Amino acid sequence: MQLIDNELLNQVSAAAGKSPRLRMNHNFHPSPDSGAQRLLNAVEPGTELAIHRHLHTAETYLLLRGKIKVIFYNDRKEITESALLDPLQGQYGINIPAGQWHTLEVLEKGSVIFEVKDGPYTPLTPENIL
Repeated sequence: MQLIDNELLNQVSAAAGKSPRLRMNHNFHPSPDSGAQRLLNAVEPGTELAIHRHLHTAETYLLLRGKIKVIFYNDRKEITESALLDPLQGQYGINIPAGQWHTLEVLEKGSVIFEVKDGPYTPLTPENIL
């Protein structure tokens, strides 16, 4: 059993703050080959996440704490939609359809996402980065 509590969120957030990428995963799935990828993704303001897509899977974010903006794009790198996630305001999460170009902007220190997508893990390839 692994409890998802403030202690775990604080640990993952502290690791994210020390990482050059300003983000850190904490995986609940046993291996990259698992059919379901379930993880905490602690993200700090200033982290850079390329505009990307996952062709083989939808991706769901539930924001456990903090504040982020999720941004959708078309093939011409134009913003088509955005959503502010802030659990204190009742905006908890978003489902990102397979093939949808997206990124996020972290608006608050200590933000932590619970993220779920189908496995196995597939690294982003150049054709999946906009």
